[in-house]
Amino acid sequence: MWEVGVRRSFTFLLRPTAKQAAALAACLHDHRELYNAALEHRRTAYRRAGVTVRYGDQSGELKHIRADDPDGQGRWSFSSQQATLRRLDKAFAAFFTRVKAGRTPGFPRFKGRGWFDTVEWPRDGDGCRWDSQPEHPAATYVRLQGIGHVRVHQHRRVPSTVKTISVKREGARWYVILSCDDVPAETLPATGAAVGLDMGVASLVTTSDGERLDNPRRLAASAGRLATAQQALARTKRGSKRGGKAAARVAALHARVRRQRLDGAHKAAFALVRDYDVIVHEDLRIVNMTRSASGTIAQPGRNVAQKSGLNRSILDAGWGVFLRVLAHKAESAGRELIAVNPAGTSRTCSRCGHCAKENRVTQAEFRCQACGHEAHADVNAAKNILRAGLALRDAAEAA
Repeated sequence: MWEVGVRRSFTFLLRPTAKQAAALAACLHDHRELYNAALEHRRTAYRRAGVTVRYGDQSGELKHIRADDPDGQGRWSFSSQQATLRRLDKAFAAFFTRVKAGRTPGFPRFKGRGWFDTVEWPRDGDGCRWDSQPEHPAATYVRLQGIGHVRVHQHRRVPSTVKTISVKREGARWYVILSCDDVPAETLPATGAAVGLDMGVASLVTTSDGERLDNPRRLAASAGRLATAQQALARTKRGSKRGGKAAARVAALHARVRRQRLDGAHKAAFALVRDYDVIVHEDLRIVNMTRSASGTIAQPGRNVAQKSGLNRSILDAGWGVFLRVLAHKAESAGRELIAVNPAGTSRTCSRCGHCAKENRVTQAEFRCQACGHEAHADVNAAKNILRAGLALRDAAEAA
């Protein structure tokens, strides 16, 4: 059964020629320069004259910028440059939102080469065209203004109309990202089953049914090669050609780890949405959990080395990536996903409900001090998570 209304993005590897790769790099460089110049314009106008410059003002000046620089800014799509200016405008809007909320503001910063990796075309057909050469049945191309028809490694079908097109650089690779509205959602057959998930480091996920999904520890597996590449980079002179190659090697290794982690998350999430109608997971605050314990000079932290190692293990497990992918797949498959507060789930007996820290004998062993129930600690926690999620669902239905 198919339903309509899901918004999704599709990412494909680009296969540019050497000339096209150089043009893509130039396009990214010019959009970064435009972003930084627009930021400097806003800062200077407010500092010297107290004038607030907005997106409409800067968008109106684009035609003059393009006319004065026909071989630079004038080469690229006008709408893609507007998207870059909107990106800056969103950064300022987020800044003022944080100021009003009393949070750490974080004023918009100038973008260095490593911090600006994406160019967006807001509408297919305006400076870009997906599947631009349909007469080639065995290959797919995307046309980008100023760059040409770039071949795409399309490994899956795009089942809806393309709305926006973005190009992203990751190391030496280029990707095209398609954003589509009203993508048909393939609803999977009902199974009548529900499951609770306990996130961990030893195992990525432990289910309330006792199944454990392995944590492949991608970063740890590549630690030796990364250390060698980073040592080689440290021996080079900053800005040298050799240093550039060494930096590209480090970036390529990190990108490989990221792709492996994402691939594993997709496979694990698909297995869960295929087998269960209701999936309950912990509502984790990963940023808080991985905060440094180093403290300050006046009040130094305790067990800093152990906390650092735990933080690295949590990030290597990729909880955030997995939960993001799981949410997308659950929505597409018509499954119900429930997030619950994990407080106390690892100390509470899933049989009698007794809660005490003494129940958690070791990291893996659970023994209730009240009723004597014994179980794997993660399985016990997953059962508590499932019970809490079903209670939340019943309360919402009764309200």
